[in-house]
Amino acid sequence: MYSKLKDLYKNSNLYTDKPVTIGGWIRTTRASKGIGFIELNDGSFFRSVQVVFEGTLDGSQNGLTFDEIAKLGVGACVTVTGNLIETPNAKQPFEIKATAIFLEGACPTNYPLQKKRHSYEFLRTIAHLRPRTNTFSAVFRVRSLASHAVHEFFQKRNFVYVHTPILTGNDGEGAGELFRVTTLKPGENLATKENGELDYSNDFFGTKANLAVTGQLAVEPFIMGFRDVYTFGPIFRAEHSTTTTHAAEFWMIEPEMAFADIDNYMETAEEMVKYVINYVLQNAPEEMDFFENWIEKGLIERLKSVVNAAFARCSYTQAIELLEKAQKDGKKFEYPTKWGDDLQTEHERYICEEVYNAPVYLTDYPRDIKAFYMRQNEDGKTVAAADLLVPGVGELVGGSQREERLDKLEESIKHFNLNAEEYDWYLDLRRFGGVKHAGFGVGFERFLMYLTGMKNIRDVIAYPRAFGQMNY
Repeated sequence: MYSKLKDLYKNSNLYTDKPVTIGGWIRTTRASKGIGFIELNDGSFFRSVQVVFEGTLDGSQNGLTFDEIAKLGVGACVTVTGNLIETPNAKQPFEIKATAIFLEGACPTNYPLQKKRHSYEFLRTIAHLRPRTNTFSAVFRVRSLASHAVHEFFQKRNFVYVHTPILTGNDGEGAGELFRVTTLKPGENLATKENGELDYSNDFFGTKANLAVTGQLAVEPFIMGFRDVYTFGPIFRAEHSTTTTHAAEFWMIEPEMAFADIDNYMETAEEMVKYVINYVLQNAPEEMDFFENWIEKGLIERLKSVVNAAFARCSYTQAIELLEKAQKDGKKFEYPTKWGDDLQTEHERYICEEVYNAPVYLTDYPRDIKAFYMRQNEDGKTVAAADLLVPGVGELVGGSQREERLDKLEESIKHFNLNAEEYDWYLDLRRFGGVKHAGFGVGFERFLMYLTGMKNIRDVIAYPRAFGQMNY
């Protein structure tokens, strides 16, 4: 029966001076003058354990001899039987004194992960091996815990989890950055209709299809049956971008709430962000200490300040005025901006870091830089949208009150030159018992970057897909 390192660390007193069996992968091996040490990690806990083996091991228990163990390289997989010995004066609280060590899987000397610092760029080329490193062990355990916290937050509030489709005929964002899906073989081009549009009748679905850019439009109908719902899954954007914050495949958290307005959205999003941060801080202390010491000094304090902060609110128009004033006062931005422009990350970070020094909701964006489904404000120029900006990252959450008025939504579809027929089902939600509602979206990987201090979105995704990159 194997013991897990997590159990040994959490309840070491229950195992003291008792025989245990552990299995894991060697991080380091050193031996001299009849005594040797192995740093072993089994994946159940961030910290490794020191295994002590002595020259008395002769393989008589069908295990390895001392000399055979001493030759084991980094990455080899072994099973260790021995006694847990407390070491209160050492760096770790206990060690395992081996009585036998068995080889499960050898590892040759050309193993790419030797005991040295490897660049993240190099590790992305061996994504199948990088979970064995300290950094990515911490990243992906935090990803797992944060994912659980998201579900726990919404389930505790009686939200219904809806699995929305990955294949869809809609462009939910209207940006046109779509991955088209087809079963046509190379050379089997789509025919063209008389009106010049492509004819998909001979394709698999008989209509155009693409990978979903959002789950929002598909989850929205469920508010009519369940009131509060959410979807949390992969989405796809065919953006020709190589920045550190863009990926072609990533995950989105997208809740929708009936009988809710933009204020309800902002309150719920604030609660969710704080809940997930708290959950990770409480349940991954070893990983968060690693990020604090090796990735970003001050990370834990930054996260705690968000949990304790009252999120500020600032209109888009006010933000533009602040940015224009800053430019007049000598502040240099790479992208100068004016009213009507979409804000860049540098503008968002200036607002939340230098003006408010706190998380801030930017509200009432110009209609033309937001999606067609957002509720028009009375001024006719702006919509009831709000983005949450946080220090260190910029935009973390985006959401809005949805347009529940049928005539306004029809006009908006026309305004954005969308095909009304494709959204007829969406208009039904307003025709048949429509209701005031709101929702938001959180890019899960950007949230993870904020939680861990990692600077590249490709380093918080197990197998990153980005423009020009798909190694698996």
